[in-house]
Amino acid sequence: MKKILLFADPGIDDSLAIIYALLSPDIELLGIVTSYGNVSKQQATENAAYLLKLAGREDIPVIEGATFPLSGEVSVYYPEIHGQEGLGPIRPPENIEINIKPFSHIFTLIEEHGDELVIVDTGRMTSLANAFNFNLEVMQGVPEIYLMGGAFFVPGNVTPLAEANFHGDPIAVNVVLKYAKKVYITPLNVTNNAIITSEIAGYIYSISSNPYKELIPAITKYYSDAYAKLRPGRSGASIHDVFTLYYMLNKDKIYSVTNNVEVSVLDDARGLSYADFRNNQVPPGARHTIALHFQYQDFLADFIKVMSSPLQ
Repeated sequence: MKKILLFADPGIDDSLAIIYALLSPDIELLGIVTSYGNVSKQQATENAAYLLKLAGREDIPVIEGATFPLSGEVSVYYPEIHGQEGLGPIRPPENIEINIKPFSHIFTLIEEHGDELVIVDTGRMTSLANAFNFNLEVMQGVPEIYLMGGAFFVPGNVTPLAEANFHGDPIAVNVVLKYAKKVYITPLNVTNNAIITSEIAGYIYSISSNPYKELIPAITKYYSDAYAKLRPGRSGASIHDVFTLYYMLNKDKIYSVTNNVEVSVLDDARGLSYADFRNNQVPPGARHTIALHFQYQDFLADFIKVMSSPLQ
Protein backbone atom coordinates (compact mmCIF):
# COMPACT_ATOMS: atom_id res chain seq x y z
CA MET A 1 0.00 0.00 0.00
CA LYS A 2 1.22 3.48 -0.91
CA LYS A 3 0.94 6.22 1.68
CA ILE A 4 0.44 9.49 -0.19
CA LEU A 5 0.27 13.18 0.51
CA LEU A 6 -1.76 14.67 -2.34
CA PHE A 7 -1.26 18.23 -3.57
CA ALA A 8 -4.32 19.23 -5.60
CA ASP A 9 -6.55 22.02 -6.88
CA PRO A 10 -9.99 20.37 -7.22
CA GLY A 11 -11.29 20.93 -10.07
CA ILE A 12 -13.05 17.99 -11.67
CA ASP A 13 -10.05 15.85 -12.57
CA ASP A 14 -8.40 16.50 -9.18
CA SER A 15 -11.69 15.59 -7.50
CA LEU A 16 -11.79 12.30 -9.39
CA ALA A 17 -8.22 11.69 -8.21
CA ILE A 18 -9.23 12.31 -4.59
CA ILE A 19 -12.11 9.87 -4.98
CA TYR A 20 -9.78 7.31 -6.58
CA ALA A 21 -7.33 7.67 -3.69
CA LEU A 22 -10.10 7.21 -1.11
CA LEU A 23 -11.54 4.13 -2.84
CA SER A 24 -8.34 2.37 -3.86
CA PRO A 25 -7.32 -0.51 -1.58
CA ASP A 26 -3.72 0.21 -2.54
CA ILE A 27 -3.61 3.84 -1.35
CA GLU A 28 -3.65 5.37 2.12
CA LEU A 29 -4.42 9.07 1.76
CA LEU A 30 -2.61 10.89 4.57
CA GLY A 31 -3.59 14.45 3.69
CA ILE A 32 -4.58 16.87 0.94
CA VAL A 33 -2.67 20.11 0.30
CA THR A 34 -4.95 22.55 -1.52
CA SER A 35 -3.99 25.54 -3.63
CA TYR A 36 -5.10 27.83 -6.44
CA GLY A 37 -5.23 26.36 -9.95
CA ASN A 38 -8.46 25.16 -11.50
CA VAL A 39 -10.23 27.18 -8.80
CA SER A 40 -9.18 29.50 -5.98
CA LYS A 41 -7.41 28.11 -2.93
CA GLN A 42 -10.50 28.66 -0.77
CA GLN A 43 -12.73 26.83 -3.24
CA ALA A 44 -10.20 24.01 -3.58
CA THR A 45 -10.17 23.64 0.20
CA GLU A 46 -13.96 23.52 0.40
CA ASN A 47 -14.17 20.99 -2.44
CA ALA A 48 -11.59 18.72 -0.83
CA ALA A 49 -13.44 18.91 2.49
CA TYR A 50 -16.74 18.09 0.77
CA LEU A 51 -15.30 14.99 -0.89
CA LEU A 52 -13.81 13.83 2.41
CA LYS A 53 -17.13 14.41 4.18
CA LEU A 54 -18.99 12.25 1.65
CA ALA A 55 -16.66 9.40 2.59
CA GLY A 56 -16.88 10.08 6.31
CA ARG A 57 -13.15 10.77 6.28
CA GLU A 58 -13.02 14.14 7.98
CA ASP A 59 -10.10 12.71 9.93
CA ILE A 60 -7.89 13.25 6.87
CA PRO A 61 -6.34 16.71 7.22
CA VAL A 62 -6.63 19.46 4.63
CA ILE A 63 -3.55 21.69 4.47
CA GLU A 64 -3.94 25.05 2.76
CA GLY A 65 -1.12 25.89 0.39
CA ALA A 66 -0.43 28.61 -2.17
CA THR A 67 -2.81 31.39 -3.20
CA PHE A 68 -0.88 32.49 -6.31
CA PRO A 69 2.25 31.49 -8.28
CA LEU A 70 5.80 32.40 -7.28
CA SER A 71 5.80 35.14 -9.92
CA GLY A 72 3.00 36.91 -8.06
CA GLU A 73 0.76 36.96 -11.13
CA VAL A 74 -3.02 36.94 -10.84
CA SER A 75 -4.28 33.40 -11.37
CA VAL A 76 -6.70 32.52 -14.16
CA TYR A 77 -9.39 29.95 -13.36
CA TYR A 78 -11.40 27.75 -15.73
CA PRO A 79 -15.13 27.71 -14.84
CA GLU A 80 -16.00 26.80 -18.42
CA ILE A 81 -14.22 23.48 -17.86
CA HIS A 82 -14.69 22.78 -14.15
CA GLY A 83 -17.83 24.74 -13.27
CA GLN A 84 -18.23 27.82 -11.11
CA GLU A 85 -17.22 25.97 -7.95
CA GLY A 86 -14.96 23.36 -9.51
CA LEU A 87 -17.31 20.38 -9.36
CA GLY A 88 -19.25 20.90 -12.57
CA PRO A 89 -22.98 21.03 -11.74
CA ILE A 90 -22.43 20.10 -8.09
CA ARG A 91 -22.70 22.81 -5.44
CA PRO A 92 -21.02 21.77 -2.18
CA PRO A 93 -22.98 22.78 0.93
CA GLU A 94 -21.87 25.91 2.71
CA ASN A 95 -20.22 25.97 6.12
CA ILE A 96 -18.61 22.54 5.93
CA GLU A 97 -16.42 21.89 8.95
CA ILE A 98 -12.88 21.50 7.67
CA ASN A 99 -10.02 19.79 9.47
CA ILE A 100 -7.45 22.40 8.40
CA LYS A 101 -3.86 21.98 9.48
CA PRO A 102 -1.05 24.54 9.12
CA PHE A 103 1.40 24.28 6.23
CA SER A 104 4.02 22.91 8.61
CA HIS A 105 1.89 19.77 8.99
CA ILE A 106 3.39 18.65 5.67
CA PHE A 107 6.72 18.17 7.43
CA THR A 108 5.06 16.51 10.43
CA LEU A 109 3.51 13.88 8.15
CA ILE A 110 6.79 13.26 6.32
CA GLU A 111 8.70 12.85 9.56
CA GLU A 112 6.01 10.60 11.01
CA HIS A 113 5.84 8.22 8.04
CA GLY A 114 9.44 8.41 6.85
CA ASP A 115 10.31 6.89 3.50
CA GLU A 116 6.91 5.17 3.31
CA LEU A 117 5.32 8.48 2.29
CA VAL A 118 5.28 9.63 -1.33
CA ILE A 119 3.98 12.91 -2.71
CA VAL A 120 1.64 13.26 -5.68
CA ASP A 121 1.04 16.75 -7.12
CA THR A 122 -1.78 17.04 -9.64
CA GLY A 123 -2.02 20.84 -9.62
CA ARG A 124 0.21 23.87 -9.84
CA MET A 125 3.49 23.07 -8.09
CA THR A 126 3.73 26.31 -6.08
CA SER A 127 2.90 24.76 -2.71
CA LEU A 128 5.33 21.92 -3.31
CA ALA A 129 8.11 24.35 -4.23
CA ASN A 130 7.35 26.36 -1.10
CA ALA A 131 7.70 23.20 0.97
CA PHE A 132 11.18 22.64 -0.45
CA ASN A 133 12.06 26.25 0.30
CA PHE A 134 10.82 26.08 3.90
CA ASN A 135 12.34 22.71 4.85
CA LEU A 136 14.71 21.35 2.24
CA GLU A 137 16.18 18.64 4.45
CA VAL A 138 12.83 17.04 5.26
CA MET A 139 11.57 17.32 1.68
CA GLN A 140 14.65 15.65 0.28
CA GLY A 141 13.82 12.66 2.46
CA VAL A 142 10.71 11.96 0.37
CA PRO A 143 11.71 9.00 -1.85
CA GLU A 144 9.30 9.64 -4.74
CA ILE A 145 7.39 12.64 -6.06
CA TYR A 146 4.84 12.31 -8.85
CA LEU A 147 3.92 15.32 -10.98
CA MET A 148 1.07 15.64 -13.44
CA GLY A 149 2.37 18.06 -16.01
CA GLY A 150 4.34 18.79 -19.12
CA ALA A 151 4.19 17.70 -22.74
CA PHE A 152 7.00 16.09 -24.74
CA PHE A 153 6.79 15.92 -28.56
CA VAL A 154 3.06 16.74 -28.37
CA PRO A 155 1.12 20.05 -28.25
CA GLY A 156 0.27 21.75 -24.99
CA ASN A 157 -3.27 22.36 -23.79
CA VAL A 158 -3.15 26.00 -22.64
CA THR A 159 -0.66 27.17 -25.27
CA PRO A 160 0.71 25.41 -28.35
CA LEU A 161 3.74 24.43 -26.26
CA ALA A 162 2.67 24.20 -22.63
CA GLU A 163 0.53 22.05 -20.37
CA ALA A 164 -1.57 23.91 -17.77
CA ASN A 165 0.17 22.87 -14.53
CA PHE A 166 3.68 23.57 -15.79
CA HIS A 167 2.51 26.80 -17.45
CA GLY A 168 0.77 27.96 -14.25
CA ASP A 169 4.03 28.20 -12.29
CA PRO A 170 7.11 27.12 -14.26
CA ILE A 171 9.43 28.59 -11.63
CA ALA A 172 7.94 26.27 -9.03
CA VAL A 173 8.25 23.24 -11.30
CA ASN A 174 11.96 23.92 -11.80
CA VAL A 175 12.46 24.17 -8.03
CA VAL A 176 10.88 20.75 -7.53
CA LEU A 177 12.81 19.22 -10.43
CA LYS A 178 16.08 20.58 -9.08
CA TYR A 179 15.75 19.57 -5.43
CA ALA A 180 13.52 16.47 -5.29
CA LYS A 181 15.19 13.12 -4.74
CA LYS A 182 13.28 11.31 -7.50
CA VAL A 183 10.54 12.67 -9.76
CA TYR A 184 8.05 10.78 -11.92
CA ILE A 185 6.21 12.86 -14.53
CA THR A 186 2.92 12.05 -16.25
CA PRO A 187 2.72 14.48 -19.19
CA LEU A 188 0.01 15.00 -21.78
CA ASN A 189 1.62 12.25 -23.86
CA VAL A 190 -0.16 9.74 -21.63
CA THR A 191 -2.82 11.68 -19.76
CA ASN A 192 -4.51 12.98 -22.92
CA ASN A 193 -5.27 9.36 -23.75
CA ALA A 194 -6.68 8.48 -20.31
CA ILE A 195 -10.20 9.15 -21.55
CA ILE A 196 -13.42 8.45 -19.68
CA THR A 197 -16.81 8.88 -21.34
CA SER A 198 -20.21 9.57 -19.83
CA GLU A 199 -21.15 6.00 -20.76
CA ILE A 200 -18.29 4.60 -18.67
CA ALA A 201 -19.28 6.82 -15.74
CA GLY A 202 -22.88 5.66 -16.14
CA TYR A 203 -21.77 2.04 -16.00
CA ILE A 204 -19.87 2.76 -12.78
CA TYR A 205 -23.07 4.26 -11.37
CA SER A 206 -24.99 1.09 -12.24
CA ILE A 207 -22.62 -1.25 -10.36
CA SER A 208 -21.51 0.98 -7.49
CA SER A 209 -22.83 1.49 -3.98
CA ASN A 210 -20.22 3.93 -2.67
CA PRO A 211 -21.04 7.55 -1.69
CA TYR A 212 -19.67 8.89 -4.99
CA LYS A 213 -21.88 6.89 -7.36
CA GLU A 214 -24.04 9.93 -8.25
CA LEU A 215 -21.25 12.48 -8.24
CA ILE A 216 -18.96 10.56 -10.63
CA PRO A 217 -21.34 10.55 -13.65
CA ALA A 218 -22.50 14.13 -12.96
CA ILE A 219 -19.03 15.67 -13.00
CA THR A 220 -17.78 13.37 -15.76
CA LYS A 221 -20.61 14.45 -18.07
CA TYR A 222 -19.90 18.11 -17.35
CA TYR A 223 -16.20 17.57 -18.03
CA SER A 224 -16.91 15.61 -21.22
CA ASP A 225 -19.26 18.31 -22.50
CA ALA A 226 -16.57 20.94 -21.84
CA TYR A 227 -14.02 18.87 -23.76
CA ALA A 228 -16.47 18.47 -26.65
CA LYS A 229 -16.67 22.26 -26.99
CA LEU A 230 -12.88 22.58 -26.96
CA ARG A 231 -12.30 19.63 -29.28
CA PRO A 232 -15.36 19.04 -31.46
CA GLY A 233 -15.88 15.43 -32.39
CA ARG A 234 -14.09 14.04 -29.37
CA SER A 235 -15.95 11.72 -27.02
CA GLY A 236 -15.10 11.80 -23.35
CA ALA A 237 -12.64 13.69 -21.18
CA SER A 238 -9.02 13.12 -20.22
CA ILE A 239 -8.68 12.43 -16.50
CA HIS A 240 -5.07 13.54 -16.16
CA ASP A 241 -4.88 13.36 -12.38
CA VAL A 242 -6.38 9.92 -11.88
CA PHE A 243 -3.85 8.61 -14.38
CA THR A 244 -1.04 9.99 -12.24
CA LEU A 245 -2.21 7.86 -9.31
CA TYR A 246 -2.61 4.87 -11.63
CA TYR A 247 0.96 5.38 -12.82
CA MET A 248 2.22 5.48 -9.25
CA LEU A 249 0.70 2.04 -8.64
CA ASN A 250 1.48 0.52 -12.04
CA LYS A 251 4.86 1.82 -13.20
CA ASP A 252 5.80 -1.67 -14.39
CA LYS A 253 2.97 -1.54 -16.97
CA ILE A 254 3.92 1.84 -18.45
CA TYR A 255 6.72 2.69 -20.86
CA SER A 256 8.86 5.45 -19.37
CA VAL A 257 12.23 7.08 -19.99
CA THR A 258 14.61 8.74 -17.55
CA ASN A 259 16.19 12.09 -18.35
CA ASN A 260 16.85 15.57 -16.96
CA VAL A 261 13.79 17.78 -17.43
CA GLU A 262 13.61 21.56 -17.34
CA VAL A 263 10.78 24.00 -17.92
CA SER A 264 10.96 27.30 -19.77
CA VAL A 265 9.82 30.33 -17.77
CA LEU A 266 9.80 33.10 -20.39
CA ASP A 267 7.43 34.58 -22.92
CA ASP A 268 5.80 32.39 -25.56
CA ALA A 269 7.74 29.32 -24.43
CA ARG A 270 6.53 29.63 -20.83
CA GLY A 271 5.71 26.21 -19.42
CA LEU A 272 7.45 24.28 -22.20
CA SER A 273 8.95 21.08 -20.78
CA TYR A 274 12.06 19.75 -22.45
CA ALA A 275 14.83 17.19 -22.10
CA ASP A 276 17.76 16.01 -24.23
CA PHE A 277 16.52 13.05 -26.25
CA ARG A 278 19.30 13.12 -28.85
CA ASN A 279 20.48 9.65 -27.88
CA ASN A 280 19.00 6.67 -26.08
CA GLN A 281 21.28 6.81 -23.08
CA VAL A 282 20.25 7.94 -19.61
CA PRO A 283 22.19 11.11 -18.72
CA PRO A 284 24.46 10.77 -15.67
CA GLY A 285 22.60 11.59 -12.48
CA ALA A 286 19.20 11.81 -14.18
CA ARG A 287 16.37 11.76 -11.61
CA HIS A 288 13.29 12.48 -13.72
CA THR A 289 11.27 9.61 -15.18
CA ILE A 290 8.73 10.49 -17.88
CA ALA A 291 5.75 8.27 -18.70
CA LEU A 292 5.24 8.07 -22.46
CA HIS A 293 2.98 5.12 -23.31
CA PHE A 294 0.41 2.85 -21.63
CA GLN A 295 -2.23 0.26 -22.44
CA TYR A 296 -5.60 1.99 -22.32
CA GLN A 297 -7.63 -1.14 -21.59
CA ASP A 298 -5.54 -1.86 -18.49
CA PHE A 299 -6.14 1.67 -17.24
CA LEU A 300 -9.86 1.54 -18.00
CA ALA A 301 -10.33 -1.77 -16.21
CA ASP A 302 -8.54 -0.42 -13.15
CA PHE A 303 -10.55 2.82 -13.19
CA ILE A 304 -13.88 0.98 -13.31
CA LYS A 305 -12.81 -1.45 -10.60
CA VAL A 306 -11.59 1.23 -8.20
CA MET A 307 -14.33 3.80 -8.76
CA SER A 308 -17.08 1.22 -8.24
CA SER A 309 -15.45 -0.20 -5.10
CA PRO A 310 -16.92 0.24 -1.63
CA LEU A 311 -15.16 2.56 0.76
CA GLN A 312 -12.11 1.04 2.36
